[in-house]
Amino acid sequence: MTDPAPNRATMLVLAYLWPLAVVPLLVSRDDAEVHWHAKHGLVLMAAELLAVLLLSILASLMTMMAFGVGLALSVLLYILLWATILIVHVLAIVKALGGSRLEVPAVSRYAARF
Repeated sequence: MTDPAPNRATMLVLAYLWPLAVVPLLVSRDDAEVHWHAKHGLVLMAAELLAVLLLSILASLMTMMAFGVGLALSVLLYILLWATILIVHVLAIVKALGGSRLEVPAVSRYAARF
């Protein structure tokens, strides 16, 4: 008999790796903890895609500002957004592997509906 722990750890990591979050949702239906993390990973991905889309629209408008100020500000905002996304994913993975949950306020409320 194989030990489920390595498979569970893999599923917890996959839950927060963008499109791969579907894998633990489909494969680990019996494990409530993996299922919780997979749902949150998918909702987090949707929220991040929405944030990137909104920032792209804002950046398009800001690049029209004079003297390249809008472009510089857009680049800074993109860096800030992607750094935040990376930090949230790393924290979520570390907490998941440690046996706890990272509650992201809006994401957790929305994911709890499913």
